[in-house]
Amino acid sequence: MAIRITDECINCGACEPECPNNAIYEGGAEWKFADGTSLKGLVNGQTSGISVDAHAEQEPVDMDVYYIAPDKCTECKGFHEEPQCAAVCPVDCCIDDEAIRETDEELLRKKDSLHLVDQL
Repeated sequence: MAIRITDECINCGACEPECPNNAIYEGGAEWKFADGTSLKGLVNGQTSGISVDAHAEQEPVDMDVYYIAPDKCTECKGFHEEPQCAAVCPVDCCIDDEAIRETDEELLRKKDSLHLVDQL
């Protein structure tokens, strides 16, 4: 499952630089699939099912507090032992999003799709 940030967020921003997928944004900020990833052209959101240009701005998930774009969250699988946003959050507001269930295999496939490496 993805991680979500609750309304208890104090907007400290500690989580944002910790995300290896650049999936965390300040409240009200638009997000892009291409931010911090190797995605280009038309992409399919594995979580949302949307199909959009990687550089197209997407609506903010939350207007008031930091939020996580579920289509980019991999719970840090393939990078770290635990979600880094939750590890650094001083108020423990980065929690499992029970509305979005993904297996470890799905999260690793999402991670691989976000960070394609050019093959020579």
